[in-house]
Amino acid sequence: MPMKKEDVRKLARERNVRFIRLWFTDILGRLKGFAITRSELEEALDSGMGFDGSSIEGFARIEESDMVAMPDPNTFAVLPWRPQEGGAEARMFCDILNPDGTPYEGDPRQVLRKALDRAAKMGFTYMVGPELEYFYFQDEEGLTTLDRGGYFDMAPTDLGADLRRETIQILEDMGIQVEYDHHEVAPSQQEIDLRYGDALAMADNAMTYRLVVKDVARKRGVYATFMPKPLQGENGSGMHTHQSLYRNGRNAFFDAKDPYGLSAVAKSFIAGLLRHAKEICIVTNQWVNSYKRLVPGYEAPVYVSWARRNRSTMIRVPLYKPGKENATRVEFRAPDPACNPYLAFAVMLAAGLEGVEGKYPLPPPVEEDIFEFSEEKREAAGIETLPGSLYAALLEARKSALLRRTLGDHIFAKFIENKKIEWDQYRIHVSRFELDKYLSIL
Repeated sequence: MPMKKEDVRKLARERNVRFIRLWFTDILGRLKGFAITRSELEEALDSGMGFDGSSIEGFARIEESDMVAMPDPNTFAVLPWRPQEGGAEARMFCDILNPDGTPYEGDPRQVLRKALDRAAKMGFTYMVGPELEYFYFQDEEGLTTLDRGGYFDMAPTDLGADLRRETIQILEDMGIQVEYDHHEVAPSQQEIDLRYGDALAMADNAMTYRLVVKDVARKRGVYATFMPKPLQGENGSGMHTHQSLYRNGRNAFFDAKDPYGLSAVAKSFIAGLLRHAKEICIVTNQWVNSYKRLVPGYEAPVYVSWARRNRSTMIRVPLYKPGKENATRVEFRAPDPACNPYLAFAVMLAAGLEGVEGKYPLPPPVEEDIFEFSEEKREAAGIETLPGSLYAALLEARKSALLRRTLGDHIFAKFIENKKIEWDQYRIHVSRFELDKYLSIL
């Protein structure tokens, strides 16, 4: 049930909450926040808390920096891993407002709200279930893994099981449902899957998940990272995102009469993701390092195509429970877990809705292993590839009307500017690879 202001006040008293952390993100998806005491809770719930937004990436210039963080009562949760002596701590995610109370155009949470409003006007609710992968290392200074385990390995090969268990306990104590956890393919690589839910709540949960994973690791003396590709020659970390549209409580992606079990809405949604994948890639894969993961092999979904069971495609329609309405969904495999989930969910939804509104035709599925295709065979099949670098993604993004509409002019401009700076910094860096390869021979 939705939480109201009075519910928050009551819970804060009952749980002896002394500090409330107000959370939000910058445009890059980095968690920001500040704490208030319970004596300030009443004012925060009624009128929000003012703060200086001039130092937040993608927010305001210094001459227009006054912002208001308005807590969302639905997101109130006690932080079970924080010290309880002298009073507990809780958190609430905030919508960022202008001083006049209007939504701030630089707030990623508002971007997702607008995308969800568009879906609602079409009669849809957008549901997502992300699979966020990550690595444990012995410390943040190097790449020494905890184990040499592989996919679904168990103890003694999997040394992250206890860390995942503690993480899950904390998440579930906060009301965040977990579906699976296991060791992933690469050494010391992990996965905890959050149970399908409403996209806005899921973006909040993804931010909480990343923080809890890191905090649990830190307390156990190790380091957790969501960097997409930390280890050369090993699989990178993805955020495969399962998604579907619901209408009047029913899965709008399901059609029992269709050979694939997919409705016309689902097919057009997939077609929208396929057509717009290259231009939204800069949001779902926003770092220079993201494109070290998006290379052929290593189970990386670089080919713009779809299938049912084939994991070499970018989009998959899982067949775990064929013919089951609630299990029918689309898995978009390109995103990585270092994205801003609010913006990533917003652009995925926008791309899918473009397909639904425009009734985009769905090309045939590719059920063969595309990694085994020659370049000529891929071209003959009309299979394109995602951008191969942050610069290539920038070129696609700059000309995207869809991206600008979805993000809004403010975030679009700030995001593109930030990524251009990142690419320029990377471009002028002289790497160890270059020194090893060229210094002694040139």
